[in-house]
Amino acid sequence: MMELPKDFVTLMQEHLGIAQAKELFDGLAAEPSLSVRVNPRKWSAPSSYETVPWCRHGYYLVNRPAFTFDPLFHAGAYYVQEAGSMYLDHIVRTYAPQRPLVALDLCAAPGGKSTLLRSLLPDDSLLVSNEPMRQRAQVLAENMIKWGHPGCVVTQNFPADFGHLHEAFDLVVVDAPCSGEGMFRKDEQAIRDWSLENVEACVRRQRAILQDIWPCVKPGALVVYSTCTFNRFEDEDNARWIAATLDAVLLEERHFFPGTDRAEGFYIAALRKSGVGEPSPFPLSRAASLPVLDGSFEIHNTSVAQFALPLAHAAFAKKLWRTLNVLTGGVQISELKGRDWQPAHALALSTAYVRSTYPEVALAYNEAIAYLRREAVRRDAPKGIVLLTYRGLPLGFAKSVNGRLNNLYPQEWRIRTTYLPEGTAEIF
Repeated sequence: MMELPKDFVTLMQEHLGIAQAKELFDGLAAEPSLSVRVNPRKWSAPSSYETVPWCRHGYYLVNRPAFTFDPLFHAGAYYVQEAGSMYLDHIVRTYAPQRPLVALDLCAAPGGKSTLLRSLLPDDSLLVSNEPMRQRAQVLAENMIKWGHPGCVVTQNFPADFGHLHEAFDLVVVDAPCSGEGMFRKDEQAIRDWSLENVEACVRRQRAILQDIWPCVKPGALVVYSTCTFNRFEDEDNARWIAATLDAVLLEERHFFPGTDRAEGFYIAALRKSGVGEPSPFPLSRAASLPVLDGSFEIHNTSVAQFALPLAHAAFAKKLWRTLNVLTGGVQISELKGRDWQPAHALALSTAYVRSTYPEVALAYNEAIAYLRREAVRRDAPKGIVLLTYRGLPLGFAKSVNGRLNNLYPQEWRIRTTYLPEGTAEIF
């Protein structure tokens, strides 16, 4: 039985009333629902799956598989995401203009909201996904690369670092660091760390983050503020503070409570910054001829990598590279390994990749798991670089030499455990 902090129990009874608070406490003691969101550019779920009502590509699962051992997960066919946070789908479809946008997901790791945003935004939009903490930013970059959309840039910066990008963004999502009440039934440490003092500290930090980023928000832009908490200090009070102090209009807010909703604890508010802004100009530069990608791109080179930036956003993306700590952007098409250049793993997973570029080798399930463990796979294949696929989706590249596929899967992404479940762990 979960033992909740006494001050938390008292606070929820004050905020919600005795009856709804008991419903919440009972919900926290129950098993959570499990949900995933499909990547519409790569996969579609069977019609037998139960959909999340507020998200077009969200689905509930009956059982929890070992996602680590599902090759489709590594191929970016879907993302495991809590259903309540998928309400961002409804918010963006309802309040964001249906034209190409420049969007910022400020506190984006591990990538749930960013992958959702990238599926929602008009195709010619640019999404900047940011995470201040280095290790979490690496996970964010991995998940965005797997999702495969070329219109993305991943940065590792603090909110104040964006200050020079004056009124640059048409849409800003701030999923603020919080006291983590919505994580209680997933993480016992969240219960141990909770205190009224920590709630107060979170409120101060949340408001500082919002003040730091506000100059970057275009007049008339949509601002989405969210937390995984239940208390009104971090949620409703902050939304009203944004409206009153930073000059915005509160459009909608929604709480998700275990026991009431089929979701974890989550709060989300949609606000519109006062004023009227002009659509972002997208100055075009010279497109490069890139037979490996479908679309118009401009090349950006570093000493160890080559990136293809969507042409409409190349100038802005290069500005980000000059002024921020950019981890990846557009489609990385090649990388320097030792003295040799080879195709980047991101190229294989990109939805813009032209599938006829390299010969393809379809893998069986056990072969796919071996590849994802970064083991060698023995198969006859044309000599040189080949693309390995599973159920039609690219997994990555290998170099074929004398019946052996030398593994080019990223070392830091490999499956590290030697355990293998019986049968397969696929959910689709």
